[in-house]
Amino acid sequence: MTRRFVVEADGGSRGNPGPAGYGALVRDAETGRVLAERAASVGRATNNVAEYGGLVAGLQAALDLDPTASVEVRMDSKLVVEQMSGRWKVKHPDMQKLALQAQQIARQLGQVRYTWVPRAQNGAADALANSAMDGRPIHRDAAVEAVVLEDDVQPTVEPAPVVTTVTHLLRHGQTEHTPERRFSGRNDLPLSRTGRAEAEAAAHRVAALGIDVVIASPLRRTRETAETVAAVLGLPVAFDDDLVELDFGDLEGLSGDEARQKFPLAVRRFLSDVRVAAPGGESVADVSARVARARQRVLTQYAGKTVLVVSHVTPIKLMLAAGLGAGDDVVHRVFLEAASLCTVAWSSDGRTAVRLVNDTAHLR
Repeated sequence: MTRRFVVEADGGSRGNPGPAGYGALVRDAETGRVLAERAASVGRATNNVAEYGGLVAGLQAALDLDPTASVEVRMDSKLVVEQMSGRWKVKHPDMQKLALQAQQIARQLGQVRYTWVPRAQNGAADALANSAMDGRPIHRDAAVEAVVLEDDVQPTVEPAPVVTTVTHLLRHGQTEHTPERRFSGRNDLPLSRTGRAEAEAAAHRVAALGIDVVIASPLRRTRETAETVAAVLGLPVAFDDDLVELDFGDLEGLSGDEARQKFPLAVRRFLSDVRVAAPGGESVADVSARVARARQRVLTQYAGKTVLVVSHVTPIKLMLAAGLGAGDDVVHRVFLEAASLCTVAWSSDGRTAVRLVNDTAHLR
């Protein structure tokens, strides 16, 4: 009987391009047991190249296990899945080489098909990719490892205590762009009169939350909001450039209707695919990469503390997405009012809990 494997693969880059790595694993399709794991650095590369690296490694691991097996490849990269399925053309030279390598390995296996899965369902491969980017390569095969019965394993070290860090996420108060819902990215608009009142109301709300640290985007509207709150808390404000709003480029200052009239195709693509940049600006995926860096700094430097993060719509939505284990496209499915409050708790054992979303009780 032909064996059936599931290959889960992913890749990432801290900078895109930047230090990159891939992760891949092979499961027995019947039992779900992990048979092989791979994680390795690919040097400086883009996300897409790293994802292809994970695909090649996963297919090779499956081939090493059983060349006659049928394989289902599951990836959260729609680009790689569509290209390897033959529906999209591979244009990038580096990706062409890796795609050809993957095709050559796939032809040696019984049957290979490709399936797109949401990022939340690809967590094991993502964790391996992050291990590679953290300088911890992995090459593990269950078949060659010693079998140890659970009853024979005696813990020799007490498990580390679980530490929970709480982040309260405060969106800045209103500016002149807010009521008309204009694209508002890297501008330096001040808070409006309403926005200043909202910041003061938020300050009195968070005063009861036991805040230890205040971190903010350095743009003027977030800086003014954070400083208003920090004055009530008696705390300094630390600024993090990775928390700034998405750069909307040529869309800056336009209303939605104005943007669609001026850049109909570009706006449609930007709003439908998180990997597509606003014309002259950033993509949601670009923002996601830097927000992940900021989040990791918070969790490392302020472990166990209660942190107020004063930022913008897109970074806050991406923090919520990470807390939910959801994909970046959640940014198009959540609405956040000006000066609204969200809360996410992050435990050192990997568990997360979104406790609050878009709370504006303090503004009534």
